[in-house]
Amino acid sequence: MPAYDPVLYARILTFATLAFHIVFATVGVGVPILLALAEWIGIRRKDPHYLLMARRWARGYTITVAVGVVTGTAIGLQLSLLWPAFMEMAGQAIALPLFMETFAFFFEAIFLGIYLYTWDRFNNPMIHFLLLIPVVLGSSASAFFITTVNAFMNSPVGFRLENGILTDVQPLVAMFNPATPSKVSHVLLSAYLTVAFILAAFAARGLLRNRRHEYYRKSLKLNMIAAAVFALGTIAVGDLSGKYLAEYQPEKLAAAEWHFETSRSAPLIVGGILDKETRRVSFGLKLPYMLSFLAHADPHAEVIGLDRFPDDEEPPLVIHYYFDLMVGIGIYLLIVSALAAIGSGWRRFKTLADNRLLLRGVWLGGPLAMLAIELGWMFTERGRQPWILVGFMKTGEGATTSEHVDLMLVLFCSLYLMLGLTVVRVLSRMFANRPPEAELNDPVAPRLSAQIEEESEEPES
Repeated sequence: MPAYDPVLYARILTFATLAFHIVFATVGVGVPILLALAEWIGIRRKDPHYLLMARRWARGYTITVAVGVVTGTAIGLQLSLLWPAFMEMAGQAIALPLFMETFAFFFEAIFLGIYLYTWDRFNNPMIHFLLLIPVVLGSSASAFFITTVNAFMNSPVGFRLENGILTDVQPLVAMFNPATPSKVSHVLLSAYLTVAFILAAFAARGLLRNRRHEYYRKSLKLNMIAAAVFALGTIAVGDLSGKYLAEYQPEKLAAAEWHFETSRSAPLIVGGILDKETRRVSFGLKLPYMLSFLAHADPHAEVIGLDRFPDDEEPPLVIHYYFDLMVGIGIYLLIVSALAAIGSGWRRFKTLADNRLLLRGVWLGGPLAMLAIELGWMFTERGRQPWILVGFMKTGEGATTSEHVDLMLVLFCSLYLMLGLTVVRVLSRMFANRPPEAELNDPVAPRLSAQIEEESEEPES
């Protein structure tokens, strides 16, 4: 039998936790902004369909937030249990953003509770809408602070290292490190994009099932226009991320692009199969000059290759596939959302709700967007290897030496399986048994619409 390896089990458990948590974290960051957009449009246009979107999305959002709390707590617990040497070394540098992330979550949770409780309790619906603004700010701030921790692990600054301990720590410098701008903006925009596609996918599924209700059409149009904007932003920020890697983590960029020798006018390799012995690429599409251009905005610039780094500091070459798939999905999402957004406002274009091919493309975009989130995280984390704190501590040095990590792995994975099945069951029963067509016949949505009408008809004092 192979020897027990606590580092391996610690890495597997951390991977399982983050892979599960990131689904709920993404939804938790993305839903509030779409929720706010739907309610604002509903109030401005006095449209009960958009108001119902806000109601339904808020109910589902509450379930995902509850599960996100559990998995987020598990991550905090595992940082101390699985990576004690790392926390001892870097704890002072990441303590501030971890604390602020907790504060941001409490800020979000408090106003979310008030927002949910006060439906229909104000004569002026704009007051209820304003309660949602802190939820949007809190969810995005939470993502901001936790992402700065990951950015610090990739670009550690703001301290001195003495006897293996970080001293003279400057928390704000550590938080606003060179990786922070590109990482934070990419995380936020990709979360908004993913949620827009997930919500649009549900609307597209309803239309594909011949539910021709206006609710589905409006939901699809709203989310696809938002997705097109977020997709453009995500791709633009992705370009900035590539330039960051070229300057601060060239070994990660070289591994992602299978760029083995430092050279000028470097080509970009798309796809392909790598022979690890000879390092020859078969069946790959080689685009001349493109890697130099993407890395430095100069087609003749020099791009550092893996030949400049020791073998034991070389990132795993499999991240090439993660990167290519992530970018490919991003391009797909941009094309589909752009076609849907343009088609929804172009009279000569076949009506979006009647174009079944495009509807299938939107439906497929939902799970693909979440897959891109997972691939992006895997690219970030595996591309940092063999370091847990780049340049200062390798992953094996930061891990626990406990003999019971395998038992923790079984227990936590069982928890995640139970939570996942419960969420699917609860959400399916919550929405499948009560479609929007039936809910619009409730007195709830008409009452909201009537309140808006009455408020707009009151004479100014």
